[in-house]
Amino acid sequence: MTEQIVCIGAGYVGGPSMAVMADRCPGIDIKVVDIDQRRIDRWNNLDNSDLPVYEPGLEEVIKRVRGKNLTFTTDLKGCIENADMVFLSVNTPTKNYGYGAGQAADLSYIEGAARQIAEYGKGQTIVVERSTLPVRTAEALQTILKQGNGESYKILSNPEFMAEGTAIADLQKPDRVLVGGQCSESVEELASIYRNWVPNDRILRTNVWSAELSKLTANAFLAQRISSINSIAALCEKSGANIKEVKQAIGADTRIGSFFLNPGPGFGGSCFKKDILNLAYLADHFGLMEVANYWRSVLELNEWTQHRIAQIISQKFFGTLRGKKIAVLGFAFKANTNDTRESPAIELCAKLIQEGANLFIHDPKVSEDEIKRELRNNGHDRSVGSYQYERELNRAVEDAHAVVLMTDWDEYRRLDWSSLANRMKRPAWVFDTRGITNLREAAANGLETWEVGCGDHQ
Repeated sequence: MTEQIVCIGAGYVGGPSMAVMADRCPGIDIKVVDIDQRRIDRWNNLDNSDLPVYEPGLEEVIKRVRGKNLTFTTDLKGCIENADMVFLSVNTPTKNYGYGAGQAADLSYIEGAARQIAEYGKGQTIVVERSTLPVRTAEALQTILKQGNGESYKILSNPEFMAEGTAIADLQKPDRVLVGGQCSESVEELASIYRNWVPNDRILRTNVWSAELSKLTANAFLAQRISSINSIAALCEKSGANIKEVKQAIGADTRIGSFFLNPGPGFGGSCFKKDILNLAYLADHFGLMEVANYWRSVLELNEWTQHRIAQIISQKFFGTLRGKKIAVLGFAFKANTNDTRESPAIELCAKLIQEGANLFIHDPKVSEDEIKRELRNNGHDRSVGSYQYERELNRAVEDAHAVVLMTDWDEYRRLDWSSLANRMKRPAWVFDTRGITNLREAAANGLETWEVGCGDHQ
């Protein structure tokens, strides 16, 4: 019977998922361990507004379990020595060096964690893959663990399917929980933990390879839908159709459904691009060139979407943005998260800065340091234009030639254009890349408007 669980990695997967598990399993002692002392300090900070991960509902869960059966620590050795089950929730970025660079997953963090388990583990320990991993990673883990201290290890794959912005709700009431493994006893041990709050018929048992591939495939299919609807949004703008009406029509088809049919500036986040690259790399490895090219085309369409919107903004200002003040509203890749990884705002801001624009960037949850880090790391802070973070939305819009809505935060849905229009320089534009604000009100107050998926002549 599992009495102590250790999760290696205190990021977007480890922190929230272990908090919910602790909340629903008060009899299990759960420890989240990370080598980043600053991250652990933020998880332990009694000011829950400074948690390293922003998710609606997370603060309330943390308050209930932290210091009771949930602990955040850097004591990796002590935690592993006493663990019955170890979850691996470390980062698996795309490799930027060597064989497979730009496509394959970098498993160095996973390998490092496995070696530490092999060194410190005692007794019969169940090791659970929680991060998104390439197919047959479990095989590599088993090879490393066999070189350890002679203890017994069983490998399971338990990929997370939570979406940022709704992670707590997804974890508390999941569509399904997937447990993959070759040892049925270990599979049932993990399944019994989830049965504390998940109906048994929602707990799917598979072999470990199917579980690993299912996570990659799910993300690839979701990303493909986003790129598909964005391609149709561009066609709507040229043909006079309205993407909202097209979405309603095709979403009513039960074979398709309405989810992931919102047009926008392209997908972002930590998973979609990385997982599609890995899926394409896997297809290449098995000689399936056509399959690999198909999935790469999804990424190409996503990049084209971001470049297309930047080009439209430039065209509306007669081909030059030099000296123009542009308020960019939203830097997170989606609402209800402070995650900026692969955010469409990064590339769009880069293009606008290259064209000479002076950007004033506002986001209700993303910090100034994070915005600067993303633009600096991507080499986008050296150009003819400029950018700065603005905490107050009204000040970001003051004397702006344009407002660009990039993230679908609720507060951006309620913008008061009768007030904001008076602060802007005329002629002024509103570019709504999410289709969320009241552009009729903006137009009624003398602003030029553009909305993704809607033709100019409508």
